[in-house]
Amino acid sequence: MLGDWKVFMGRPDLLLEQSLAQQFEALGFQPRLLQGIKDMGFDEMFPIQAEAIAPILQGRDIIGQAHTGSGKTLAYALPILQRIDNHVHGLQALVLVPTRELAVQVAGEFERLARHLPIRTVPVYGGQSIGVQLNKLERPTTRVIVATPGRLLDHLERRTVDLDRVRFVVLDEADRMLDMGFIDDVRLILERVPGPRQTTLFSATMPDEIIRLAHHYMKNPLRIFVDSDEIAVESVSQKYTWAEENEKFPALCSLLETEKVTRGLIFCSTKIRAGRLAQALRVEGYNALAIHGDLSQGQRDRAMQAFRDGSIAVLVATDVAARGLDITNVSHVINFDLPEEPLTYFHRIGRTARAGVAGIAVSLVSRSDDSIFERIRRTTSSNIQEMIRLTSPGRRSYPTLFLPPRPYGPRRGGERHQRGRGRRPTQRPPRFQRHRRRY
Repeated sequence: MLGDWKVFMGRPDLLLEQSLAQQFEALGFQPRLLQGIKDMGFDEMFPIQAEAIAPILQGRDIIGQAHTGSGKTLAYALPILQRIDNHVHGLQALVLVPTRELAVQVAGEFERLARHLPIRTVPVYGGQSIGVQLNKLERPTTRVIVATPGRLLDHLERRTVDLDRVRFVVLDEADRMLDMGFIDDVRLILERVPGPRQTTLFSATMPDEIIRLAHHYMKNPLRIFVDSDEIAVESVSQKYTWAEENEKFPALCSLLETEKVTRGLIFCSTKIRAGRLAQALRVEGYNALAIHGDLSQGQRDRAMQAFRDGSIAVLVATDVAARGLDITNVSHVINFDLPEEPLTYFHRIGRTARAGVAGIAVSLVSRSDDSIFERIRRTTSSNIQEMIRLTSPGRRSYPTLFLPPRPYGPRRGGERHQRGRGRRPTQRPPRFQRHRRRY
């Protein structure tokens, strides 16, 4: 039984008018799943959940969009856990995600929601031993797999994952998953999932070309765009200060002091700049670590965990951490380097102001950033306030830090396509290369 969810089809306003307990109970979730929801301590249902849960329970294909941090994972995880048939052995749900960190995060959400159910979820991603994953996949209660495309294809080629009984497919961060760098892998995987299946796509942004591409894999999808103009970021106080390259490190240190940054996420444009900046911050006495694609999975996991539990106050990252990750209580996002695209800027600052809590984003802008900064200002409806120059006389003196120069000019696909492999992103890489580049 799915309870009274039909009452709320097309009327999410009725659902949001009730208490949280009444909201989920009205949707007909089984008691043990309701207990998992209660254990996680949610105090409100977000609009994307109110809009999407009922049609997913109905079996509709969904294209869903909402602000980063607005509860997309629960919007698809709860209906999937409700509809899994425990009398059917084997995998029944597949969630595809673009990064290792997101795979671990989403799998963790499934596990916490299903803690009172005989349903286990396995994250599958590159950088972890296949043997470890095999042991978890062989558990008789494993019903959900959250995977990055490259490692899942490795398992499919080894015949260690069977998708024949999968009835639910989710493409999370769909604009990245269906971007040119992943489309061939996604097609190969979807061809291995027999029909009929229910397919949902969730993402913070949904360009028209991605929607057209998504329709190829879906049947009569329902479009749910909740606050689709993500670039407004109303709950983030956006600021900037002018700082040339040789002024950035002193400005950053002054900012960390004057802004009382309790948990700060700093973005750099390259891996080497992120690593060296974190090292320089530690020399100055700041408890900082870096996270980027050149670190081992263990190093990345430890850095993320230390940032989440408050062991470190500052995390220096490339854009590997800019999308999808749920890191609570980030007080400040600092753009040490501005990104090259406005949407990346808004993905970054979406790491603060999570779940309706206010946050602050500060950008260090140099003269070479004039063009992109002007594009960012034109794209958002929010006012980006100028701060006083943080290196003004009378403040504590900080050393100048000389980092390797930033690359300039348009790039496609971020770090992934900067490795000089000499091929187009749409070309299928050799197997021995694929699992190295797919994260």
